[in-house]
Amino acid sequence: MSDLADQHSPVTSLFSTDVAAAVRLTDEQLASYKRDGFVVGPRILNSQQLSALTAELTQLADPDHDGRQLWYEYHSNEATDPDTVLFHALGAWRLRPAFHDSLWNAAFTVPASQLLEGNVRFWHDQLFCKPALHGGVVAWHQDYSYWIRTSPMAHLTCWIGLDDATVDNGCIQYVPGSHQWDLLPVTGLAGDMTAIRNVLTADQWARFNEPVAVELKAGECVFHHPLTIHGSFANRTARPRRAMVLNVIKDGVCSTVDEPLLDGTDVIAAGQPLAGKFYPLLISSH
Repeated sequence: MSDLADQHSPVTSLFSTDVAAAVRLTDEQLASYKRDGFVVGPRILNSQQLSALTAELTQLADPDHDGRQLWYEYHSNEATDPDTVLFHALGAWRLRPAFHDSLWNAAFTVPASQLLEGNVRFWHDQLFCKPALHGGVVAWHQDYSYWIRTSPMAHLTCWIGLDDATVDNGCIQYVPGSHQWDLLPVTGLAGDMTAIRNVLTADQWARFNEPVAVELKAGECVFHHPLTIHGSFANRTARPRRAMVLNVIKDGVCSTVDEPLLDGTDVIAAGQPLAGKFYPLLISSH
């Protein structure tokens, strides 16, 4: 099958690219993001878009699907607990049209441009899926701990529910204000929820007593800063909790290594800005 990364514009009419018509974040929301390190955004997927994405996701969950060689990473189960499942994959935008075109959805790109205060370039996407009854955890972490191969730190994550996300089925949770903390080392993504405690001060760990759980309806989203500590607990309910994640950068972020930033991608020389086939410009603020 063809690699949709070769297409730097939508290949369907599923998503609106009308920037002028998109819902913008309010001044209060922008202030909330700066204070807390995360902010709930507008509903960015309608029922038709959700149906298209979940239909594609059903195809992609089958390990023998067409295009499987295009993933950056693909884990049918990344959970360390053998009794749970956490499906985690990077690169869906290369394989299926709805996931590809969601990058240019103005309902996403306009708030992203506001939060990054400039032009928005794609970094990479992710899928995090917890099946009913035995869905695994995503341990507390900072995204940028995994992204230090790029600099400066001008990154943004948008977490989008493909199902209703609740406390009971493992919605995303945040430690408010943790984006003001220093960069922490990697302590694991899909294992012990408390592993991060080993790299925190006592005062920092005390902040985990009152995390903020962000419950979302399918199609709603939350944006967060690359240093904001977040995670999600197990899904023991009778319904799945599936999510897509769009990670973007402010145009001008550079590679810090002379090797591929993602498996199977072209090398961006250290000191050079991300650009080319795998890092398209999604919106220009000018």
